[in-house]
Amino acid sequence: MEIVTVQIETPFEKNLLNGNPLIYKEAINANTSLEEGQIIDVITKKNKFIGRGYYAIQNKGIGWILTRERNIPIDGAFFEKRLKKAIDKRAAYFKDHETTAFRIFNGEGDGIGGFSVDLYQNYLLIQWYSIGIYKYKSWIIESLQRLLEIDGIYEKKRFDDNGTYMEDDDFVVGKKADFPITILENGIKYAVNLNEGAMTGIFLDQKDVRKTIRDQYAKGRNVLNTFSYTGAFSVAAAVGGSLSTTSVDLANRSKQKTTDNFLLNDIDLSNQKIIVEDVFHYFKYAVKKQLSFDMVILDPPSFARSKKHTFRAAKDYTNLLKEAIAITKNGGIIVASTNCATFDMKKFKGFIDAAFHHQKETYQIVEQFGLPADFANINEVTESNYLKVVFIKKLK
Repeated sequence: MEIVTVQIETPFEKNLLNGNPLIYKEAINANTSLEEGQIIDVITKKNKFIGRGYYAIQNKGIGWILTRERNIPIDGAFFEKRLKKAIDKRAAYFKDHETTAFRIFNGEGDGIGGFSVDLYQNYLLIQWYSIGIYKYKSWIIESLQRLLEIDGIYEKKRFDDNGTYMEDDDFVVGKKADFPITILENGIKYAVNLNEGAMTGIFLDQKDVRKTIRDQYAKGRNVLNTFSYTGAFSVAAAVGGSLSTTSVDLANRSKQKTTDNFLLNDIDLSNQKIIVEDVFHYFKYAVKKQLSFDMVILDPPSFARSKKHTFRAAKDYTNLLKEAIAITKNGGIIVASTNCATFDMKKFKGFIDAAFHHQKETYQIVEQFGLPADFANINEVTESNYLKVVFIKKLK
């Protein structure tokens, strides 16, 4: 493919020269005509070479630098080399027989922005974030088949408006799976489906948090898990010896999927409540009935809408925490989590402080987490290190 030279607007040069591989929308003159997937040599206004990459419109920007060397060809061998390096870095995960689902390639964190690859048992799931990177699909698929012994590959195309999922048959190649398949995460079983809409049934970036809940905090506690989805946190708590779990989610599908995950792990359902309801309604119900919990888990989506509530993490997380504080026992734990990339951990802790101050309660931060090791990321792209989880003890 012909390589096109692109000049970067002066205000964006420093950012790219300092190691950020993401090319922001305004960095290229609007009159520049480029095709999705076009290989580009990026230079400054003074013709200084910055790097070679590709043009692609996605919600983060309009392209990625792939190499800082001028004469490196962007071809199948280039993709395979980066994929192999990422897989080799995760050797410990491949050897861990208690965990059979993890990320093996994480976009710019592994050297190629725009897509990720997850392993689920013997199947791969590729998530594509632009039409531009999708044009290199065959190179990536062929490399993965050479590098790994797998049964099949599925995909999620997330290059619709604002990076949203495009509904499709997500099977790509190999042997079709008989879903749901069972994966292991730190010895706990979870059911997943790689061909049922945007989500799979588990968020792999929370593996360390679930292990911590199971190993250090669940035993002897009554646990409330809000925005519970398929109940993964609840299952971890139950395996860890919780007295009871209550899982609350607005989606009807959550009830059966959570039940299935409990049964996979031979957990007695009599101490596990699964409630299909708006979380905010449930908080009001809990206060009215004077319910309280030893542990409350908050892991809302960055944006959620029900008939009566719209939740935006950047605007509404403090209010969500106030509701949680009101029904957490003294000495209890609140696990506050967000995947919103528009604010950092410092600001998130500010939300926590404001909520406790408003409720006239005191607290102590006892644990905090970012992304696990398999979700490689780089400091230069701050939005790629999106996960923030804080374990908060409500003091007496």
